[in-house]
Amino acid sequence: MRQTREQIKAEMMKKYEQELDELLDWREKANEPNLTEFEEAILSSRKKISEEMVRAFIQGEYTREPESPPNCEKCGSVMEDKGKRAQTIETRLGTLQITRAYYYCNACREGFFPPG
Repeated sequence: MRQTREQIKAEMMKKYEQELDELLDWREKANEPNLTEFEEAILSSRKKISEEMVRAFIQGEYTREPESPPNCEKCGSVMEDKGKRAQTIETRLGTLQITRAYYYCNACREGFFPPG
């Protein structure tokens, strides 16, 4: 089932608050930071928030799992359900790791992460 707007918003607000606390902690400990140091800290924080946001949106879309294992695209055999696995995805916003259902074809020896 797809995550609701409220679920994603609550998750992201928690992440924003954590990131802001980290920035404020850095600011309190920094010894007279200059503009470049402020920019670097804020850009780093923005990168983390962007990665978290796209991860939350993707994970929210891909919570659906097939009712039955899919058929292999090569040979047509029913694929074996191997449970949930982490998958690393390279995006323009950064490297993300999401957890999704994983299926394997014993005949073709190929794995498959369905899109949801």
